[in-house]
Order: sequence, then C-alpha cells, then structure tokens
Amino acid sequence: MIKQATKADALTLAELAIQMWEDNTVEGLTEEFAELVSGENAVCYILYEGEVPIGFAQCQLRFDYVEGTETSPVGYLEGIFIREDFRHKGYAKELLQACEAWAKGKGCTEFASDCELDNVSSWQFHLAMGFQEANRVICFTKGL
Repeated sequence: MIKQATKADALTLAELAIQMWEDNTVEGLTEEFAELVSGENAVCYILYEGEVPIGFAQCQLRFDYVEGTETSPVGYLEGIFIREDFRHKGYAKELLQACEAWAKGKGCTEFASDCELDNVSSWQFHLAMGFQEANRVICFTKGL
C-alpha cells in the first residue's frame, strides 16, 4: 500500500531516508520532511507492506533549469528508497509511478532525476524505469 505522507509521517520518512542519506540525522531529516510535505511543490510517498513502512519516494517541482529538459516546472525524483530485504519486487517502480502521476497532475510534461556517478544500482534502476541519461557531472568545491 502506498500512502501520501503528511506532516505526521515526517519521522517515518526520516527513519527510512537515513538509511540512504547517512550523512544526515534523523532529527534533521524529520524537520525537513515536516516542512516539505506541508508545501504545494513537493510530495512524499511511503510504501507499506502490511503495517510496516518499507520504502519511500520524494518528488518535487523544479522551476530552475533541469539538465536535459525543455519545460518548466519539471517533476523531479529527489530520492527513492526500498529497504534491502524488500527490493526486486517492483516496489520502487510503484513509488516512481505515484510520483510521476503527481507531477503530471501538477502540469508537468517532463520528469527527471539524478544519482551519484558511483551509484551503479541507482543508475541501473533509472535506466530500467525509462529514464535516459542526460549528462554526467562532477561538482567541485573548496574553502575560501
């Protein structure tokens, strides 16, 4: 079962997301998700197997330029995660379809995403879901 998350689900989202975004804290993610799901330009979905939350997806509208797209806004898959013991059952595809339907309902005609260059499983997932690679980027930073 897929449920659209509300502010009350922020902790559940954070507990799933911390398994993917390990350089964050549950507290920080909880605050971010509470704010995110309260707005009109973002949505999060939680996937349950029975009563157990096993995955989530975060989607937002992006109004700035999105690599490889021609329209604005663009629906953007910010993150998608399925607990390891529940993978390869089509659950991520179901979450992605919910995000795409939401974006289409918001008037989007294009949908985009990204992944880290070394995240081969994410790259393979995106290709399997019909995404086309638009570009490869390495970002740099330095202190001043």
